[in-house]
Amino acid sequence: MAASRGEQSDNQTVFGHRHAFAWAEANRAGARRAGLKAGLLAAALLIATLCATGSQASAEVAGADGAPTEYQVKAVFVYNFSRFVAWPAAAFASPNQPFVIGILGADPFGSHLAEAVQGEHVNAHPLVVRHYTDVADIDQCQILFIDRSAAPNLDRILAQLDHHSTLTVTDVQGASLRGVMIQFETLNRRIRLRINPNSARAAGLTISAPLLQLAQIDRTEH
Repeated sequence: MAASRGEQSDNQTVFGHRHAFAWAEANRAGARRAGLKAGLLAAALLIATLCATGSQASAEVAGADGAPTEYQVKAVFVYNFSRFVAWPAAAFASPNQPFVIGILGADPFGSHLAEAVQGEHVNAHPLVVRHYTDVADIDQCQILFIDRSAAPNLDRILAQLDHHSTLTVTDVQGASLRGVMIQFETLNRRIRLRINPNSARAAGLTISAPLLQLAQIDRTEH
């Protein structure tokens, strides 16, 4: 499987601020609907960072000043992926089937992810969080966060999910070059995104242009 590192859109710098503000508006609307729940309050700080940096999505890991923790920020990102990725109709068995965000392996989020999605819907699909210990247990899952504890089995996990409409997300380093669709990368205490659009496309998923503009792009051949 061939891969190329660090491919970025020529328009990234030009459109970075515009897309960051679009992301901010989506978060503000979601926050109003959810009654400004704690998980999405963290998004406001996240978006402020995005608008300041402009060209790539990033958020600072918490320090001693009470800023959101690393996994509070990542929980908000994972929740928002449900808004910035399109799934085919065949990914749902019924119009109101739950939209499942799965966690494979240990759960690093604590209560943060469940709080972020509580009461939220994607179209008519209620968001739910489910936990898995083995990829073989996964049936219908729209977003799967692969914890670092599952990293030794990453190739098997991706093979098992091949051609499933499951958005794979992880913070295992180098994973986007191995076929994971979205990877969190922490550099100098800042969380950034690496996205593999080819992997998403092979699964029938469409990642929106605003999200792609805010990410480092990696590609693998499928």
